[in-house]
Amino acid sequence: MPNLSAVFFGFFFAFFMTSLGAGIVFFIKSGSGKNFYLIFNGFAAGIMIASAIWSLLLPSISLSNEIFDFSILPPLIGFLLGAVFVVILDFDVCKNKKTKTIKPSKKFFHKNIKLFVAITVHNIPEGLAVGFAFGSANNISGQGAILSAIGLAIGIGLQNLPEGAAVSLPFFAKTKNKFKSFLLGMMSGAVEPVFACLGFVLASKISQIQPWLLSFAAGMMFFEVVDELIPETKKTPNSHIGSISFIVGFVLMMFLDVVFT
Repeated sequence: MPNLSAVFFGFFFAFFMTSLGAGIVFFIKSGSGKNFYLIFNGFAAGIMIASAIWSLLLPSISLSNEIFDFSILPPLIGFLLGAVFVVILDFDVCKNKKTKTIKPSKKFFHKNIKLFVAITVHNIPEGLAVGFAFGSANNISGQGAILSAIGLAIGIGLQNLPEGAAVSLPFFAKTKNKFKSFLLGMMSGAVEPVFACLGFVLASKISQIQPWLLSFAAGMMFFEVVDELIPETKKTPNSHIGSISFIVGFVLMMFLDVVFT
């Protein structure tokens, strides 16, 4: 059995780092203007696209090649289902029954909830991956396997630092409520220790659903970025600020994904 302190660290490190990233809102001035809003949206979009590619789609394709004969189907179908799920959220949450239009206040609330849901769902397969790693280490009973599981947990935790900020900062830019913004960002990572426990218990028993979960989360994140975040960065004359922030977020997340996993 792996050291319990190592397992506890592995299961909760990512959640701690998500909370730490979300806490950045406490260091932002409440009077931040439109340029900060562009930066936050662009940064969040870049993080989500890079994370969807390197953390979700590529692992989904790799795992599918190992498990299935028609290996392209789980990533492809899962990706499309994730995008469709966000479309369903659009119709269910924000429609005004009389005018068939979306109220501005509700649209803002909905956009941030979709962002929260997208990153939260993205954290589910990451939590499962950590749980699988420690579950496998438990089966193997080797020191090297435990160290590998700890390394994976650290890598995912480092990725989650900007992801927590990607949820809390755009929400704060509109509401100026630091506590609620922090809470939303923190809660996006709360699923990880829960699903890490599930992955630990069910290690080697549910590996076939991993490609579907990974690609589903990727589809959600791609659709949300294209439908909401990128258009938001193009509404002012200073839209290049949002584009630059997108590149910065993308490169940062690409670096974390490639180097630490």
